[in-house]
This record gives sequence, structure tokens and C-alpha cells, in this order.
Amino acid sequence: MPQLNLFYATNRNHEGERWNPTGYGASFSADGIENLRFGKVSVDADERTVDWHLATSGSFGIGQGIDLADYLAEQAEQATIKAYPESIPDRQIAEKDQPGTKLGSRAMFDEIKEAMEGKSDLLLYIHGFNVSWREAVGSALALQEMLNNSPERSPDQSVLVVLFTWPSDGQALPFVSYKSDRSEAKGSSGAFGRGLLKLRDFLAEICKVTCNPCGQNIHLLCHSMGNYLLQEALQRIDDFTPGNALPRIFEQIFMCAPDVDDNVLELDKPLARLPELARCVTVYHNRHDKAMYISDYTKGNPERLGCSGTARPGQLHNKVQQVDCTLIVQGEGFVGHSYYQVGLVNADIRLSLDGAALDDERRKRTRCGQWANVWTMGG
Repeated sequence: MPQLNLFYATNRNHEGERWNPTGYGASFSADGIENLRFGKVSVDADERTVDWHLATSGSFGIGQGIDLADYLAEQAEQATIKAYPESIPDRQIAEKDQPGTKLGSRAMFDEIKEAMEGKSDLLLYIHGFNVSWREAVGSALALQEMLNNSPERSPDQSVLVVLFTWPSDGQALPFVSYKSDRSEAKGSSGAFGRGLLKLRDFLAEICKVTCNPCGQNIHLLCHSMGNYLLQEALQRIDDFTPGNALPRIFEQIFMCAPDVDDNVLELDKPLARLPELARCVTVYHNRHDKAMYISDYTKGNPERLGCSGTARPGQLHNKVQQVDCTLIVQGEGFVGHSYYQVGLVNADIRLSLDGAALDDERRKRTRCGQWANVWTMGG
């Protein structure tokens, strides 16, 4: 039985011992809303079951990562979790000014750096609304397995997924938990922004010696309300960034079923500066996404980016691409919201990670109408 491993960062409360937890809960860390724990989780999985999900075909293509995520979430009940111990003598003083500081983030970054030197890109993953700790682990591991087994992958390149999990309550109460999770996502934005700043500083330290020493890239994928968390984190990153431009940390940013306003990427809107963080930003949306209808109509939110796409494509930065996935995921039940985990969409993401051209025929998508940055998948 193979063991699947996953790096993680979280601002959830730990369950069990602090550095050897049995899991993480639905509340913020007792040490504060921005307190981050870093660690690694290992899950035992049946190889035949994993392979079956990876090979399953449907109208959406090859690979059923959603069912795989459910299976791995069940297996995560018995996961081995190891948090990186840390000690900060005085939290009122900057960490860099305390020689005795031991950081869990530094220990994890060092391990990840070693893994990336072995020909592996890093994909930072933020889950969405109504996701428990174990479901987050299952989704991140399924994403890692799907990307590393994509039919369109580069054979000499692997992808390492790192999970950022925030206290989404996982209670599946549509009229209560949605509002709670939105508040918790906003509250978690500072923790995520703080984590990105740690990563920026780590990369800057490395680049003092050599620029891009491993030759690999770092990417970001946000699903559903995870995009709202990103939106709120952007201000934190800006507040602690000198100069007029945000640091370009990522090669690719994927906004999957984004539960944010449909004009959020336009000039003077909350995510207008997101392209500064990456070489390319891709928005995936589905016009029949039921989760977007809940957000839009039930909660009184404006039109969602994850439903109809951007309100005015002509006003987008030239780094931003928009992909309509409606044709390949309609009628597929819950696939309609988590379609980044299945077939053609997942393969499209993998092609972007490998640097494929936007119009590469393997992507199974075509440009739509007059816009050079608007695509229809399966059309």
C-alpha cells in the first residue's frame, strides 16, 4: 500500500498534541488568527483504487479526481501528521531580529527546495467553502496525483502540491456555514498573506546567492471561496512590499470556480493587481455551477466570476485568460463546481504548468468571438 505525502500550512486549531496532532479543527489557532503551523501529512492508499480513479473516463476526459479526493479524505482519518516545531522567544519582536528563533516555515521551505531541485514544480493550493481538514487533505492529494498522472504531462517534470487550509467549517449548512466561511476566509487572508511574505523572503535570500537555482517554478491554484481569501490577502502583501509593484512569486495563477464578483479583475477593483504576482492568470468558469447560484442569489452577492466569467473581458490585463468549461462539465453533478479535478480541465492546467502555448491543440479549447483572451473548452 503506497504512502502519499503532502506538505501543508494552516491557521486551524490543532487537535491532540501541538507538534504531533491527530488533525486540525474548524476554528482558528488558539495562538491567534494569523498563527501558521507548517507540516507534512502522510496518507496510506490502495494503489489499485487510486489508479482506477486516475484512469476513469467520462464526457469530461480521463481522470476522476473528485471521487479520488473523497476516497483519500476517508483514508486521511488514519493519516500520520508531523508539524514542524518552532520557537519564537518574543512575538512582539520581528522574527528576523531574534537570533534564537526556530521557524517551522524555514524547515518546510528547506525540504521543498530539495524536492524542487529534483525536477519538481510547486503548486500552492487553497481550497474553498465548506471543507474540513481531512477533505482539504484529500482534495490536495487528489490534485497532486491527477497532475502527476495527466495524459498530457511532461514525462521528466513532476508537480508538488502544497496545501494551505483555513478553518472552513465543513458542516454543509447552506444558510449558515456559507456566511461563516466567508468571514473565516477573510480572517484567514492575513495568515495566507503572511505565509506568502515568508516565501518571498526565503526566495530573496536564495537569490542573493543565485537566481532560480533549481530551474523550477512556483504556481498558485485557488478554488471557489479560496479566491476570495486571495483577494483579501492582496492588501496584506501590498502593505509589506516596498516600491510600487508586487513581487512576482508565481509563474501561473489558476482561479477555479472563483466565488468573487465578476468585475474583480478590472481596473481599481480588488484583484486588479493580481497579474503583478504571476506571468499568467487563468480563470475557469462554468455557467451551470450550482454553487455559484447559491452565492449569487441565496446570499445576495453580485454576479459571480465562476459562473459567467468576467463582466467585461476587454478590460482585463493581457496576462489574464478566461476559459468557459460549461460544455464539458454540464450534467455532471458536483463536477460542475470542482471540475479542476477532472479530465480535460485538469489536463489544461497541467499543460500550463509545463509551459504549453495558449493555443496548443492538446488543450481542447478554442478562442471565443472577438476576444483573444476568451476561450471555450470542448467547443
